[in-house]
Amino acid sequence: MDARTADRLGKPAGPGFRAGGGGPPGRGGRDLTQGPITRTLLLFSLPLMGGNMLQSLSGTVNQIWVSHLLGVTAITALSNANIVMMLMMGAIFGVGMAANILVAQAMGARDPESVKRVMGTATTFFLGLSVAIAVLGGLLSPSILDLMGTPAEARAEAIIYLRIIFASLPFMNFFMFMQMAQRGAGDSVTPFWFLALMLAIDAALNPLLIMGVGPFPKMGIAGSATATLAGNSISLAGLIIWLYGKNSILMLRRGELHLFRPDLEIMRSLLGRGLPMGLQMIVMSGAQVVMISFVNRFGALTSAAYAISMIITGYLQMPTMAIGASVSSMAAQNIGARRWDRVAMVARSGVISGLVVTGGIAVLLYLFNDQVLSILLPANSPAIPLAHHINTRVLWGFVLFSITFALSGVVRSTGAVWWPMAILVVSMVGVRIPFAALLIPKIGPDAIWWSFPLGTATSALLTSGYYLHGGWRRARMLRDGPPPSETVVEAVVTGAGAGVGS
Repeated sequence: MDARTADRLGKPAGPGFRAGGGGPPGRGGRDLTQGPITRTLLLFSLPLMGGNMLQSLSGTVNQIWVSHLLGVTAITALSNANIVMMLMMGAIFGVGMAANILVAQAMGARDPESVKRVMGTATTFFLGLSVAIAVLGGLLSPSILDLMGTPAEARAEAIIYLRIIFASLPFMNFFMFMQMAQRGAGDSVTPFWFLALMLAIDAALNPLLIMGVGPFPKMGIAGSATATLAGNSISLAGLIIWLYGKNSILMLRRGELHLFRPDLEIMRSLLGRGLPMGLQMIVMSGAQVVMISFVNRFGALTSAAYAISMIITGYLQMPTMAIGASVSSMAAQNIGARRWDRVAMVARSGVISGLVVTGGIAVLLYLFNDQVLSILLPANSPAIPLAHHINTRVLWGFVLFSITFALSGVVRSTGAVWWPMAILVVSMVGVRIPFAALLIPKIGPDAIWWSFPLGTATSALLTSGYYLHGGWRRARMLRDGPPPSETVVEAVVTGAGAGVGS
């Protein structure tokens, strides 16, 4: 913690941190409380964007292998299973986000002891919950897919794929948690390289295990899931070894193993703040489950076109998600350092940057719609015109997510997590799903496609209103973190005292 915080709490500044907040936030971290805001935000976001793009590219390559080697039925099975996987990961995501914010606030406050406490408690809780979800998900896979209305011709393959993915879940989740913790510490580069390693292993093994090349067994769609398991487990092991070798502040050593015993105050924050953030992911994935159940009513061809369209919109959202995650880490470090004058500038820069980048990609996708689809699907596939039709209706709406992601990132970085959750429920459950359900009998699947921009517009509008007028500025992640003063609140609202750097 810095000298002023130490004086106020009667504690010395943490080792490895310069009093006054002028130095870097610790081993393996980066100070996000100094320098021009826009440039720092974009540079921090670049590895996240690259990682997100690589992740989407890997998923696309896997989808292409499945499409060309196993056919439309396998694409439908893959799409249905992946939505369930994202639903289950949502239960873990919130804990990782809460830990990310706690780590970032502690780094901004120059408090390495708190970083260690957060990592110990979060690791124990994270692994225990991941294993429980993996076991439960594996047992319930058939029932879950049946509830989704998975087409009968794709059901058997979807069950096989989903059960192996559930076995991968502890590795996937802990890998995700470690990456989020590193970003909270200010390091977005190291997670990128290990994510790239994971994706390279996954992409390389996919065709080998699907077709049974050389010494590899022929596993069909199970081979695609097994490649994911191998990529995540190998890369996670490599990341942990690397961090210990670099003496990262995030890693616990022999004399610190007692910190794996959960700290009740940190556990309360992880649950109290992580639960609504995890519920946001569950609501989003749950809405996807409902939407794909609507789509599945129109047959495997429409489901395949929808799956391909969602890959494209996934690419469109990657920069927005990267900037939103960077905004959250930057804002949390500045809050920990009591640099409230910079928080509003981080929000403004995040919104503008997201709109510009995502809007540019959307324009390119509109211009080259058919060319992109011809890469993702076999030539003359009957799914191409259907996917083109979907894209023309949904792409523009995802640009508006830039507003929601950036402003929600700032709001969550203080510990205010319930209102973003409520806004998401309204836009997804109160707007998108009812709109589609009510209009499907009248206009068919177009009701599904138009529900997407309607939901995103609602979310952006409500999030903007809460950011401007809500009480998020007084929230705290931990009870001993004092809320800002009235002067600080005014600085956050007006952005006084700071300019957006270029």
